[in-house]
This record gives sequence, C-alpha cells and structure tokens, in this order.
Amino acid sequence: MNNRLPPAWSKHLKPGPAPKAKVPIVKPIVKQGDAQSRAQADDALLKQAYMLQQAKRLDEAQDLCLRVLARTPNHPLALYILGTLGLGYDDEKALRYFARAVGEEPANPYYHLSLGELYLKLSEYTPAIKHMQHALELRPDLVEALCALGRAYIAFDKPDMALPLYEKALKINRDHPKVRAGLASALSGLGRMDEAAVYLKEAIERRIEVPRAYNDLVQTRKFTEEPVELQSIQRELASPKLDPAGAQQLHHAAGKVLNDLKRYDEAFDHFNRAKQASGYKFDIDLYRRWIDSMIETFTPDFLAARAGHGNPSEVPVFVVGMPRSGTTLTEQICASHPDVHGAGELSKLMRVANAIGLTNRSLGDVAQSIKSITADLSRTLAEEHLSYLRERAPSALRIVDKTPHNFELIGLIGLLFPNARIIHCRRDAIDNCVSCFVQNFSEGHSYNTDLKTLGLYYREYDRLMRHWNEVFPGLIFENRYETLVDDQEAQSRRLIEYLGLPWDDACLRFFDRDGSVNTPSRWQVRQPIYKSSVKRWKNYENEIQPLIQSLGDLAEI
Repeated sequence: MNNRLPPAWSKHLKPGPAPKAKVPIVKPIVKQGDAQSRAQADDALLKQAYMLQQAKRLDEAQDLCLRVLARTPNHPLALYILGTLGLGYDDEKALRYFARAVGEEPANPYYHLSLGELYLKLSEYTPAIKHMQHALELRPDLVEALCALGRAYIAFDKPDMALPLYEKALKINRDHPKVRAGLASALSGLGRMDEAAVYLKEAIERRIEVPRAYNDLVQTRKFTEEPVELQSIQRELASPKLDPAGAQQLHHAAGKVLNDLKRYDEAFDHFNRAKQASGYKFDIDLYRRWIDSMIETFTPDFLAARAGHGNPSEVPVFVVGMPRSGTTLTEQICASHPDVHGAGELSKLMRVANAIGLTNRSLGDVAQSIKSITADLSRTLAEEHLSYLRERAPSALRIVDKTPHNFELIGLIGLLFPNARIIHCRRDAIDNCVSCFVQNFSEGHSYNTDLKTLGLYYREYDRLMRHWNEVFPGLIFENRYETLVDDQEAQSRRLIEYLGLPWDDACLRFFDRDGSVNTPSRWQVRQPIYKSSVKRWKNYENEIQPLIQSLGDLAEI
C-alpha cells in the first residue's frame, strides 16, 4: 500500500471548512486473514477520518485512526493523521506520532516535512532542518519543503540561506501562496524592505493571500502621505466574500497606514474592527487565579529549600516583559556585543513548563507541578536547555532568549539557572497596552482582544513581576523603555555591565548589526533610537478610556 498523502490530503496542517454533507461512518467488512481486504478497509476508514477532521469532528476522526491501529499496528498513515489531529492541541503527542510515521515509512517526504515543521514550531531548529532537508532529498521539487526550510533558516538566524530556497520555489510554482510571502519575510528580516515590498506587491497583483500580503506590505515602511494601497485595502474590506481572518488582516493594515498618517480616529476604528473580526476570547478570572497560585507557590521558603538546584551557568539571558515593551530593542543592543548571541523568541522554556503542567491554568495546582522537579531533574533539564542554546552559538558567553511571556516563568528559571541574567523590560503602562492593541497578534495573545481585558491582564502581569522582584531580590534588571530612549548610551552601558561583560561601542549601533529580526518590531529596530513612541497613547486618549479605567493606579496620565 502506498501511504503517501493523496493530493486532496496534502493541506494537512489545519482542518479546512466543514463539508456540507454529513460524514457517514461505515464499518468495512474484513475477512479473517485477508490482507488485501484489511488494507482496503484501513484505507476506507482513514479516508473517513480525514473527512471527519475536515468537518472538525476530531474525536471521531481519532477513534477511526485508533481502530486502524488496533487492527494494523504502526500503520504509518494512521499515525500521521493522528499527528495532524494533535497539532495545536497537544504538540508533544503530535511530535511522537509524526516520528513514528517517519520510522514506519522513512521514504515519505510528507512525513518528514510535517515532523520538521512541528520541530520548527517548537524552536527545535536542528531536527527541523534535518527532516526538511531529508524531505527535499526525497522530493527536490516539493515547494512546501523549500518554503519550510526557508522559514527554519530565518528562525535560526541564517536568512541568507533562506533566499535561494525561496527563489528555487518561485521558479517551480510562481503562484504558491507561501513563496512570495517567504521571500518578503527573509528580506524584511535582513532589513531589505524595498525588495520585500516588490514581492508583496506581486502577490497582491496575482491575488495570492491578498489580506496577508497587504498586512505585511504596510509594515515595510512608514507612510508620510496617503498611499494608493489604502484605497485598495478599503475596497478589499468591502468584498462580500471576505472571511473574518482576512478582515482582521486588512483592518490592521488600514489601521497601520492611518496611524502613520496621524489620522488617529480612523485608525483606531480599524483596530477595533480587527479585534472584533478575530473572535478571540480570554478568561481573565482563570488567569487571575493562576497568578494567585504562582505567587502562593514560589515563596522565599520554597525557593530556599531548593537552593543548589539546576545549573550554575551564566550563559542564559532572558529578556522578559509585556510584548511591545522594548524586548526586541533590548535584545538587539545586547546582541551587538561580540560575546552575546541574540537567539530571538524561543519556546523551549515554555515546553518544559507545559510538560510538568505548570502552565495548565485549569488545574490550579501549581505547587504539585513544580514539586515534580527534583534536584536531579532540574540539572537534567538545565543541561538539555544549555545544549539547545549552544546549538545557536557554541562560543558565545551569553545567549539571549527574548520571549516576552517568560515573565510568567521566572520562578522556573530560578530553579534551572540560578545565575541566569533576567532583564525585565518595562514601559509606560498605557503606551505599552496601546502598542499591543494596534498589533495583529495571534490567538495566543487573546488578552489583547478588547481594551478592558488588556488593562486587567496588564495588572496581573505587574502583580506577578512585583512578586518575582520580592522573592529574587537583586536578580532582575529592570530596563525602563523611557530611560533607554532618553539616554541610550548610559542605559546600554548598564545593560552590558549587568551581563558581566566589558563595554563595546558596537552596542550603540545595534541597528547596523547583521542577522534576522522576526517580530513586529523588525522595521523599528533597523532605525536609530527615536522618542516618538513615548506618550504615544495621547493620540488615542478619547478612544482608550476603557483601558485607562481597567489599568487603575497603573495608568500614569
């Protein structure tokens, strides 16, 4: 049996729209000992499983795959579909299923590709690249694998290696939705904004992922006069065929242009409409209870009893804070030092936290989760983490992980790396929240969907950071955004001193450094420091009263 995905199944990473017709469940008749009949029955069940997945009836799809495995153990396609069912819900389980599918059928490029893409999602770049390369060895013209490997190289701070992959993919399929967007992403990461814009305009002309292309295009420059694209975006928004995801992208694009043009009322209307189109929800009460449990668990006595846990290495540096608080700028300044490597946003620490149940907010038993980390386990986890960091920069004295939401996991950092440097980026609360609100964040940032919830979330972040400063006195360096932009050199020198390194003037020209930048700040960090973002919220003062009210005493008006 050939288990390579049929063409209709190739878009396997996300369930598509539900079919109009109901999906009947049939029970194929299998004669005892009839291998051919069993294979045909397996095929029929797996096709139904795929249809159920498309209809988002995931539990039923899983049951059919498990039924196949009960009759035909280690059936590669059943394992593979189970992997796709786990994506976004249980990535660790999906990883195991994909790995088993690869082991059963190592000559299937799609299995290697999906395993590699999941490793990439988890910031495991070395195995991601290995499996993507293997997929291309099996099928050199597989455009999805060329694009995936390009994304991996960009994430691994090797954007120059991504460009020829996308260029090859473009020659194979000029209309593939991932090619021009990938080229633009690589070029933007290198600061080559004008070239990136060319490819995005081509995508729009060819009607390829138009909403995303417009959203990416407007990020390549700052507008001083109204561009022709604004009217085009507004025409797209009027289309009756526009889906919510496209509306979200286009409203953010229009808002960004109008904000640049200082037409603030119109801009904020688009940002609000983008949030409404997203449909994201956030349970602030559940999050508040989780913060309570973190504070109750990580007490001075609790931490004192675990002194000596982990690894004493000084290599790890964690830059944390709310998104849009200056974390990318801070990383770029530090990474301009010859002994520092900026690794970008890594998911490794969050994976550890997920594995022990620390981030499962519905459990409410943080203490039990963290008690599972014995002294031996803490050393093992720390060694694995150090090896993971060393893959990126074997000789660097400091390696920076700038995942903002690691502010939630500072207690875990303290257990694994008692000598790690932690830089907390803090910014005027209203400015910080407004800067978040105008960004097109993913569902993982669903607290950003409405102004009231955003303000309440900020209060919980502030409450947790105050706790970390109490239980780790003197450990966390607070890097105030307003202080940095007011006196760049003085604050940069303090940062480098905190890292325990000698000063280097290259840190003053962070915007000249090579390397990839893959955050919403990629345009800004290619510029010298500017002060126009300080008190920017006043442009929206009338529109953001719900935010100011929910921030309460944290709002510095």
